[in-house]
Amino acid sequence: MHKVVMGALVSVALAGCAGSKMNEARLGAPYKAMASDKATLVVAECIQFGWQDESVFGVDAGGFKEPNGAGGFTVYTTGGDYFVDVQSAGAGSSVKYYAVEDTMPAKRRLAALATCL
Repeated sequence: MHKVVMGALVSVALAGCAGSKMNEARLGAPYKAMASDKATLVVAECIQFGWQDESVFGVDAGGFKEPNGAGGFTVYTTGGDYFVDVQSAGAGSSVKYYAVEDTMPAKRRLAALATCL
């Protein structure tokens, strides 16, 4: 029982760190802004699935999806170093991708999400 409570507390603490890091990143320009003709949920679920591919991302594979309160979704990695805001835009979606720095992992995440547009 004690391990379960500690695990839940660690998850909440990590989510808090990721959330503040993501809010900070949103104050600046996204790494890449794109558009899709697809619905927000379809795009967000595709990105989440792609980012969970261990054959591409190895131990860093991870994708979590949450409603962002603005009619869209945020898909993010553990720690929030890479995340995407998917919002409704007309009949489709606007997609804003944020990365902590311009690295090969950032480019791989971008390539994976681009296949979902």
